[in-house]
Amino acid sequence: MTVDGSSSAVESRIQIRVGDVDVDLTGTAKEVDSRMLTQMEQDVWSTALASIRGAREAAIEAAREAARESGLPERGSSFRALCEYNNLTRKPDQVLAAIQYLREVEGTEDSPPRVINGLFTDAGIESPGNLSLYLNRLRERGLLAFPVGDGNNKNRYAVLTTEGRAHLDKRSRE
Repeated sequence: MTVDGSSSAVESRIQIRVGDVDVDLTGTAKEVDSRMLTQMEQDVWSTALASIRGAREAAIEAAREAARESGLPERGSSFRALCEYNNLTRKPDQVLAAIQYLREVEGTEDSPPRVINGLFTDAGIESPGNLSLYLNRLRERGLLAFPVGDGNNKNRYAVLTTEGRAHLDKRSRE
């Protein structure tokens, strides 16, 4: 809409370059949306997404390799050492430690079950299985809390309570 009240279409543009794939769409928002949907249905789009996934995996592996070469411990070995050093052999204690490790060491606030299970896998420790069951029981015992607000009241945002930290401290002294 122009200032004098006459209508003119607002131009929209989407430009994406991935490898050999180049998408450059211009037009009204409706036209761009329609053409983008058509692009996404083509095999070229699948190829572009596969290229992005491949580049992401290569970047992750390069970061792991750089960490190994620099002498930094891998996250799995760090978590395993944490559990062994603190005598955390019970699965609920390991789940608490995993959440604490992800939040405090890695700075992760959003830790869905796949991330927690991945930490166990990286450490060579059997994963908890039904993680939601562990999380809910730890919450019932007052060792975990799920902060409310902004839709965060889900297991994936679990934080240790003061009682949860004290529980881990107690276990590590036993």
